[in-house]
Amino acid sequence: MSDVRRDTATSGKLFTGSAPAPVLLLSFASTLFLSALLLFAVQPMFAKMVLPVLGGSPAVWSVAMCFFQAALLAGYAYAHCLSARIRTPLAVIIHLCVMLAAVYLLPLGIAQGWGRPPETGLHLWVLGLFAASIGVPFFALAGNAPLLQAWFAKTGHRHADDPYFLYGASNLGSLLALLSYPVVIEPAATLAQQGTAWSLGFKVLALMVGLCGLAMLVSRRPKEAKSQSTALASGPVTGQQRLAWTGLAFVPSGLLVAVTSHISTDVAAAPFLWVLPLALFLLTFVVTFQRKPVIPHKAMLAIQPVAVAALVICMMLPLQKYWLALTVLHLAVFFVCAMVCHGELVRRRPEASNLTSFYLWMSFGGALGGFFTGLLAPNIFSTILEYPLMIVLALFARPGFFSGDRKSLLRDLAIIAILFTVITGPKLMAGIELVFSAPAAYIAILAVLGTAIILSRPHPRRLAGLVAIALAAGQVLAPDIAKGTSQRGFFGVIKVVDTPDGKFRLMMHGTTLHGAEMTDRPDGTKPEPLTYFHRNGPFADVIRAARARGPLANVAVIGLGTGSLACYRNEGENWRFFEIDPIVARLADDPGSFSFLDSCAPHAPVVIGDARITLTDQPEGLYNLLVIDAFSSDAIPIHLITREAIALYLSRMADDGILAFHVSNANMDLRPVLAATARELGLAVMTRYGGKEGAQNETYKNAAIVVALARRPSSLEPLAAMKEWEPLPDSGWRVWTDDYSNILQAIFEARGGLKPASALGSQ
Repeated sequence: MSDVRRDTATSGKLFTGSAPAPVLLLSFASTLFLSALLLFAVQPMFAKMVLPVLGGSPAVWSVAMCFFQAALLAGYAYAHCLSARIRTPLAVIIHLCVMLAAVYLLPLGIAQGWGRPPETGLHLWVLGLFAASIGVPFFALAGNAPLLQAWFAKTGHRHADDPYFLYGASNLGSLLALLSYPVVIEPAATLAQQGTAWSLGFKVLALMVGLCGLAMLVSRRPKEAKSQSTALASGPVTGQQRLAWTGLAFVPSGLLVAVTSHISTDVAAAPFLWVLPLALFLLTFVVTFQRKPVIPHKAMLAIQPVAVAALVICMMLPLQKYWLALTVLHLAVFFVCAMVCHGELVRRRPEASNLTSFYLWMSFGGALGGFFTGLLAPNIFSTILEYPLMIVLALFARPGFFSGDRKSLLRDLAIIAILFTVITGPKLMAGIELVFSAPAAYIAILAVLGTAIILSRPHPRRLAGLVAIALAAGQVLAPDIAKGTSQRGFFGVIKVVDTPDGKFRLMMHGTTLHGAEMTDRPDGTKPEPLTYFHRNGPFADVIRAARARGPLANVAVIGLGTGSLACYRNEGENWRFFEIDPIVARLADDPGSFSFLDSCAPHAPVVIGDARITLTDQPEGLYNLLVIDAFSSDAIPIHLITREAIALYLSRMADDGILAFHVSNANMDLRPVLAATARELGLAVMTRYGGKEGAQNETYKNAAIVVALARRPSSLEPLAAMKEWEPLPDSGWRVWTDDYSNILQAIFEARGGLKPASALGSQ
C-alpha cells in the first residue's frame, strides 16, 4: 500500500526525470496550437484553390462547409474510438500512421481526375473532390484536438485531471489562422507558396505529435492514481448529458451562421464581414476553456438579458442608417450568447476519462447547428428567420430553463400572452401604425417591453418567451411602407419592392440595389434603364463607343440583375446574359416583376451558372462587347477579375471588342487591379466615375465606376473623346491571379474616399 501511495504522490513528477513538467505542458499546448492553425488555414486556402474550377456558387460553398464539419466530426469520432477502445501504445502508433499517410499525400492540390464539374449531382461531386484532395490531412488534423488532450490527461502532470484548458490553446491557433490569412498570408504569398509552407508545417506537426505520444507513454501515471478533481462531472455519461452537450453546441454554431447571414443581408454588405463573427466564436472557446476564465460565467449570464433586450428594441425601430452601430450590437449579443452556451458546456464537462465523448457530442451539435442554418433554413424560410429563432434558443441555455413547476409555466405564458396582445393590438385590430401615428406611445411600449425582458432574468422561460413575442411583434408592427415579395436561395434573399410613392420597383439583394424600373410610365412605352445603367451614365458611353465601328453583332453581359442593359439592344443584335442566381433570372424574365427583358430582348438567352465555367462553352472571338456586372456582397467576385478570368474574356471577344467592368463599391477600389492586368496583357484602359442625376429616391439614376479595356487603343478612341473619361494609369500593383490576390490592399486604397484615376499611378 505504501508503494501505491508513493506512486500517487509523485505522479506529478514522473516526467521530470527527463524534462521539467512545464516542458510537457508546453509540448502539448504548442502541438495543439499548430494543429488548429493548420486546420483553419487549409480551409480558405483550398477554397481559393478550387474557386476557378467550381465557380463562386454559394451552393458549392455550403456543401464545402458541410464537408469540413463532417470531416471534423469524423475526426472527433476517430479520436474517441482510439481513446476508448484501443490500448494507449497501439493508439499512438495508429495515429502516427494516419499522420504519416497524410504527409505522403502532400503537397495539397486538386486531386487528379477531378476536372470540370458535372451538370448534375454537383453536391456529391464537390464532396468527393474535397475528400479526395484534402480528406486525409484534414481528418488527421481534426482528430488531434481531443486525442492530444486525452493523452495529456494520462500523463503525470498536475493539471492532467482537467485538461480542457488545452482546448483554449487549440482555438487560439484557429483564431490566429483566421485573422492572419486575409491580413498576412494572402497578401504576402501565392497559393503555391502557401501550400509549400502548409506542407512543411504539417510535417513539423507530425513530428511534434510523435514526441507528445512518446512523452505521454514515458510520463504516464499509474492506474491507481485516480482523479482528485471535484469540479468535473463524474460517473458514466448519461443520455441527458449527451443531449445537453449537443444542444449547447448546436445553438452557438447555428447562431454563428445566422448572425453572419443577417448582418451581410439586412445590415451591411462589406468585405471580410464574415470574419468578425467567426473570430468572436473562436474567442469564446479561448476564454471559456481556461482553468480560470478571464470573464466569469456569472457575468455573462447577468449581461445576456440586457444585451438581448437592447438588440430586440433596436430591431423594432427604423435605425437602418446606423448600420455600424447595429453591426456592433449584433456582434456583441452574439458574443454574449456564445459565451453563455460555451460557459455552460465547460460547467458540464465530464472527468477526463470521458473527454473524447464530450468533444464528440459537442462536435455533433456544432455540425447540426451549421447544417440547420447553412443548408436547411434557406430552403424553409423566405427571410433570415433562423436568426431570431437562434437568439431565442440561446436563452434556453440559461440554468434552470428546464426546471420549474407547471404553475409557474402557466403564469409565464399568461404574462407573455398579455404583453403580446397589448403591443400588437392597435395594429391588428385597428390598423394603427404607432411608429408613425403615435411615436411617443410606441417608444413607451418598447421601453416597457425592454424593462420586462430585463426583469425576467431570474425566470429563464419567461425571459425566452418575452424575447420571442418581442421579435414576433416586431414583424407585426413593421410599417407597411413597401409592398413586395421575398425569395430565398443559396445566394441570399432577393426582394422585389415598390417604393412608397408607387413610382419605382426595386430589386434588392440584402442592402445592395440590383436594379430599378419606373412603374408609372405610360402604357405601351418601353422601360428606361435606371440605376447604374441610365442613358447619361458610363455604360451608355461604352455601348456608344462599341457601336462607333458599326452594329454590335454579339454582346455578352455577365450579371443580369433586372435586365436593364437589355434595353440598349438594337434590332438585329444578339445579346446573351450570364447569371448565377436562378431566382434573379426568374424575376427578370417575369413581366409582372420587371419588363426590361420582355420589352427589349424577349428572345435573349440567359445562361445559368458561374461565368468562369459557362463562358468557356462560347465560341472564341464572338463578342464585340462583353460587360462584367456581377456582384457578390457589393463587389465583383475575385475569381471574375483575375488575370486568368480576363484572359478568358479576351479569348471570347473580337479583336476590336471592348471589355467593360462595373467596379462601383463603397469599400474597395478595384481600378488599380484592372490597371495592373492591363499593363501585363498590353491592353488599353480607360475609366469613368460619375453619372448621378438627382437624389436616388427621386430619380434612381446612380453614379457608377466603369473600367473599359481593349486590345487596340483605337477601340477606346470614342471614349477618349469624352471629357468624363480618363486613362487609367499603371498602379504598380502586383497582378491578381487565381494564385494571388490582395483584398486588403483594395480596401486601403478606398479609405478616405475614392481617388481620381489620374492619382492612382502616383502613390
